[in-house]
Amino acid sequence: MRILVVEDDELTASALERGLAAEGYAVEVASDGIDALHRAREFSYDAMILDLMLPGISGLAVCSELRAAGRDLPVLMLTALGDPADHTAGLDIGADDYIVKPFKFPVLLAHLRALLRRGPARLPAVLRNGGLALDPARHVCTLDGRLLDLTPREFAVLRYLMSHPGTAVSKQELLDHVWGENDAADHNVVQVYVSSLRRKVDTGGSGPLIETVWGVGYRMRDDT
Repeated sequence: MRILVVEDDELTASALERGLAAEGYAVEVASDGIDALHRAREFSYDAMILDLMLPGISGLAVCSELRAAGRDLPVLMLTALGDPADHTAGLDIGADDYIVKPFKFPVLLAHLRALLRRGPARLPAVLRNGGLALDPARHVCTLDGRLLDLTPREFAVLRYLMSHPGTAVSKQELLDHVWGENDAADHNVVQVYVSSLRRKVDTGGSGPLIETVWGVGYRMRDDT
């Protein structure tokens, strides 16, 4: 999952970037409203964590411009303002959820997971493919009822593939949505993670669940 964090406070932005990356998210950071609006218009993200008070243009203006342009990017707004009127304004302008600073990181994670579950793709709460079940909210993956031991990055790769069953996904797309632009990973790293996943999710009975699309990347076989 590729997340755009829009926060002008360097310490907060850095903490969010480290914490989200440790959870397997690909994170990009914008420090002002103008850069955030440009990135959200030009690039694909799964969600935006958007501070309300920003240099350039405010978070409210960023969200308003995106909604006016028809972009349904899920937006979790951060605000240090305690006035309920400010929260109402954010939701009315098009934000999907908000959280008040200071916040506990596990609480923000829970809000983000809920937002991603009900995002524009309207994915089910638990992704299933044959005997494979992946629960993003609980960060649990099972195969025929047996718990799989996945690293955060393996979990993120599998989640992305299972979110696009039957669709060819390029290695670059996986890099963009799982590692992000600031990571030094390359296509070979993607291949290593997919190989590791195959050893864990393929039972060998009916061919590989994660198929290779030669010259493109990979495809999750659709057994639903």
